[in-house]
Amino acid sequence: MNYRIIKTEAQYNEYCDRLHGLVMDKSTRDSEDVELLTLLIEKWDSENIELSDFDPVQLIKELMKQNGLNSSDLGDILNLSKGTISKMLNYQKGLSKETIRNLASHFKLSQEAFNRSYKLKNQVNRSIKDALLMTNKKKMVEVSHPA
Repeated sequence: MNYRIIKTEAQYNEYCDRLHGLVMDKSTRDSEDVELLTLLIEKWDSENIELSDFDPVQLIKELMKQNGLNSSDLGDILNLSKGTISKMLNYQKGLSKETIRNLASHFKLSQEAFNRSYKLKNQVNRSIKDALLMTNKKKMVEVSHPA
């Protein structure tokens, strides 16, 4: 196919859809079309997306939108369950180092774009004033010692 430099958002969306289709088709994953579309999309992204405007979750959502991805697609890319993806996208679970590396690699961005601080919501610890970043309850375990 004959590709050109992306000049409009409609063209950008068309190329993202086309790239997504090619990547999902295992027989074309290594094709020159995939490489060329990736370069064109990355060029558009670098010129039109201001990464500092987004926290990591907003950035992921924007990248998903621009690349025509849904939660299941993101789960496949990151090798994570739908539940984990849902918690991440709803500010209930932070991004692990491995997830940050995989996101940066897949979307061809620096890890720093995904490795910025942001507040998490947590149902369990809402009553505790500064517990926005707490993500789990610790269980007390009683240990008996032999006499």
